[in-house]
Amino acid sequence: MAEDTEEVTDALLVLLLRQLTVESDRFAEMFGEAHGLHRTDLNALAVIMDAAKLGTPMSPSRLAEALHLSASATTAVLDRLERAGHLYRDRSATDRRKVELRMHDQARRIGAEFFLPLGERFSAAWRDLGEDERRTVARFLRSSIAATVEVRGRLAP
Repeated sequence: MAEDTEEVTDALLVLLLRQLTVESDRFAEMFGEAHGLHRTDLNALAVIMDAAKLGTPMSPSRLAEALHLSASATTAVLDRLERAGHLYRDRSATDRRKVELRMHDQARRIGAEFFLPLGERFSAAWRDLGEDERRTVARFLRSSIAATVEVRGRLAP
């Protein structure tokens, strides 16, 4: 197979990563269009869901920071997601002054119905990767994310 013998240059890796980003965006936009969600709304749900998986409560201010949004833009996103039934604001169990963002179970179910087939297809595509290859891929992805965050931080106003 030609893919196994081609030279893997930095330019090729950038090209492939860009293609993956474009295809991922297209896929997520299909979900957004089907459910009346803006791209920022989808990003907000992803950040909230990831924080919940890590056991880290997500507050409106942390979400604003993660998405690089103003307080008013964050409020607009949260209002849209709340009206659509995707999330709710809850008082913190440890500090009643703090608000935590939580996804409704229905939102998780709808998201899983759409995104689970992609996750399953990813798993099938990666099935033949050995543990060392998986570590290399994970290291590549983490370093690519870190590089993106660093450069974005330098360019952000």
